Amino acid sequence: MSTHTSTTLVPDAELSFDEASIPVVRRVETRPRQPRATMALLISAHNEQLVLEQTLRSAIRAGMRPEHIYVVDDNSDDATSKIAKAVIPPNNVMKVSRSGKGLALTKAAKRFGLTERYRWIHIADADGGFSPNYFPIFRSKLRTKYAAATGYVRSLPGGTVSQYRVFEYTIGQEIHRRFQAMTHTVTVIPGPTSCFRADVFDKVNFANHSFTEDFDVTIQIHRMNLGRIQFIPQAMAYTQDPQHLSDFIKQITRWNRGIMQSFLRHRIGRHNQRVDAYLTYQLLQNFLFFASYFIMVPYVAIMQHSLNVVALTFMYDVAVLFSLVFLTAARNGRWDILSAFPQIYLYRMIALFVFMRAFFDVVVLRKFRIASGSWATEGRRYKQAVL
Repeated sequence: MSTHTSTTLVPDAELSFDEASIPVVRRVETRPRQPRATMALLISAHNEQLVLEQTLRSAIRAGMRPEHIYVVDDNSDDATSKIAKAVIPPNNVMKVSRSGKGLALTKAAKRFGLTERYRWIHIADADGGFSPNYFPIFRSKLRTKYAAATGYVRSLPGGTVSQYRVFEYTIGQEIHRRFQAMTHTVTVIPGPTSCFRADVFDKVNFANHSFTEDFDVTIQIHRMNLGRIQFIPQAMAYTQDPQHLSDFIKQITRWNRGIMQSFLRHRIGRHNQRVDAYLTYQLLQNFLFFASYFIMVPYVAIMQHSLNVVALTFMYDVAVLFSLVFLTAARNGRWDILSAFPQIYLYRMIALFVFMRAFFDVVVLRKFRIASGSWATEGRRYKQAVL
């Protein structure tokens, strides 16, 4: 892109007039207007010394130049800042008082002047990674007619939770996300791969006191009619999932509470927008599955004095789920998840009960309506094999 100069016509301090009384003016050159770079990568981190270096190096290998990577340290008490400064320019690292992810991102964007210097702001989590050529692919596919964009999320290899997430992410993106992209109803721009046009980044509120600021920000884009959200499946980003069942339950409890917060805050289902219809459908789908499996089937069994309906329902459900898991394994080349099928079935049921509990807590009991936005990863992070 060429550098442009602009000129300003400024009257002389002492005006002289010709015979036609026309002011004499002189030409003054102003400073060249610097073009904005295409994309900045912004990562917020709190006590991420176990994973941050690999995430940063993964971003560099994936085509992001170090001078365009920025890290905001949300008052870590470990070596997070030191590690970041060893990989990217030290001036691209800042530390803030404990703010929570959303507010930390806002402070960093303002401090570094990202929306004035870049056309797109890409956000990523500190525990992730990127496929080769992720950023060249992402940049080449981006279109300014969209307000934001997201890539394809994959789970990093791990324990049984990761194996379940391979199934969950694949179904969620191969079916739901592609449908959402076609119907312009993308419901969440996930943390591992989220990119915002600079002017949109300025308008949304990341410090929204939600357990899931990414979901809330996505709904804000819909509510303010800022534009459509682009899905770029060719750009694959990786995320680290919990190793243990207890951490998995904590994580999905936070996610579900955040979703319920946004349902109430943005009055989802009460607006005439496509995203309202889609999210209402998903909510009712969960309720219908719960009612069918744990209310209707037992009721029929009691009325018929037979457990046959329970057995048949269970066998049918297992057969359908195993078929989907098999297709997921083939799609990802992750045949190890077949051996984890019993745990996958269990995690699916746990996720359903956590959803029901979150709905009861937030919507019925009116608890957890506002969150601090802070997050803690102590004890949950672990060293990951290099991608």
